[in-house]
Amino acid sequence: MSNYKNFIEQIIEDDLNKGYKRDELCFRFPPEPNGYLHIGHVKAITLNFELGKKYNAPVNLRFDDTNPVKENTHFVEEIKNNIKWLGYEWSKICYASDYFEQLYKWAHYLILNDKAYIDSQASEEIASQKGTPTSPGTNSPFRNRPKEESIRIFTEMREGKHIEGSHVLRAKIKMDSQNMLMRDPVMYRILFKDHHRTGSKWCIYPMYDWAHGESDYIEQISHSLCTLEFKPHRDLYEWFLHQLPKENKNLPKQREFARLNMSYTIMSKRKLSLLIENKIVSSWDDPRMPTISGMRKRGYPSKSLINFVKKAGIAKRENIIDFSLLEFYVREELNKICPRVMVVTDAIKLVIINYPDGKYESLEAINNPEDESQGKREIIFSKHLYIEREDFRETANRKFFRLTIGKEVRLKNAYIIKAENCIKNEKGEVIEVHCTYDPKSKSGSNSEESKRKVKGTIHWVDINSSIDVKINEFDRLFLNEKPEESHDLLNSINSVSKKLIVGKSEQFISSFKKGAKVQFQRKGYYIVDNNQNGSMSFNKTVGLRDGWKK
Repeated sequence: MSNYKNFIEQIIEDDLNKGYKRDELCFRFPPEPNGYLHIGHVKAITLNFELGKKYNAPVNLRFDDTNPVKENTHFVEEIKNNIKWLGYEWSKICYASDYFEQLYKWAHYLILNDKAYIDSQASEEIASQKGTPTSPGTNSPFRNRPKEESIRIFTEMREGKHIEGSHVLRAKIKMDSQNMLMRDPVMYRILFKDHHRTGSKWCIYPMYDWAHGESDYIEQISHSLCTLEFKPHRDLYEWFLHQLPKENKNLPKQREFARLNMSYTIMSKRKLSLLIENKIVSSWDDPRMPTISGMRKRGYPSKSLINFVKKAGIAKRENIIDFSLLEFYVREELNKICPRVMVVTDAIKLVIINYPDGKYESLEAINNPEDESQGKREIIFSKHLYIEREDFRETANRKFFRLTIGKEVRLKNAYIIKAENCIKNEKGEVIEVHCTYDPKSKSGSNSEESKRKVKGTIHWVDINSSIDVKINEFDRLFLNEKPEESHDLLNSINSVSKKLIVGKSEQFISSFKKGAKVQFQRKGYYIVDNNQNGSMSFNKTVGLRDGWKK
């Protein structure tokens, strides 16, 4: 077993060696319930919950729900379902809104200790005084407001006596700090919006930077792990913690790791919501979305997502992981579990001219060569079949190992056939192929003919017993390998990222329920999207091999 530790684990080990008690370790995953989780969140989920397993430490699921404008219970429930689907269990569920009263009292404490003040300027004025990365900010004219006056207004703000935008509470830190986040950041704003948990109880809401670290402190989180974009926030995180009344409790330690970046994918909930608003996708769980719910609907196994983020690793520097690596892990999992069926998606008719009219027979096929416990199934064989149009050419060179006039191929799980001629329509398109079959070449029989080698094997379905299936095929949503860097995100959309086709399937598939996963032989992996009232539809999960680069 490898003794390798990523740098986060090494930080924890160093803390333990310096005297930090193992039973004081505590981690958390802190999503904002303002959208669906995506593949980037899987990295953070896996990191925190796997640390919990490794150190036998609790892991909280905490919703940082400080913005009632964008948050709701639907997002909360979907996040909980996603984490459970990934196979993780939290120690307890917490909400920043649980701590609103305590945060309010601590804000009072900061005002009384000259560490916060009420600013009565408009947001535009406050922003104009922030300065730039190379020039200092300007003090607010309210910065030295008497603390008694700030306390009075802050209390009135809570009581709903002031309109939105009339006042904010700001921390009093340093307007010439090199870190612009330290230039008297806003701690509270007035919002007359109902909260998904507290209703209309509050009309002032804490800002994320104020609520986040203090929530960690209340829960006694030992290591607050976040992505690199929060590194500039660490100074503010620590400043706020050090202003709290001393209670002889451990202060949480914020440490940052590189977020997951994946080619042809965006990892911003704001940008993902734009795709929904502009009707590029149908919803947060559209199978083309990089959300956990979208990938689940597309048929990605939960284990493949976890294996992928573990392979991507925990690093200090940003990099871009190729989308095809995720697809590799998806195929690896599906190959183990999926039964195989034959489905024809661009059918032409095949007539076996020396097979008796009206006759049919049952043949046997292995469901999954990777898992014998899945058993075998019966498939119907007769004179009239469907094959893929691309599997026949009237004439072909030596490198074409499928069906062509005068040459033999094997029908999967059935007989060896030889094409004799074909029929075309008025446009010159082949609509029917006539073949002869070798009755002694039946797959699985003990005859010498059955063991005869031919270079090609093609799939097929019986015309009379086949059923229609609708198939949603997906490609990557973006043409640009780095869509996050695109100045016009909507112009980098792949206009053919989704198409609907109708195929013909062997009847065996009709027993599959919604959510069942299956391999269409020679095509790829699919999941049942619907099977009701005689109508069956599938979402394509991934092809058998990476075809994107072609």
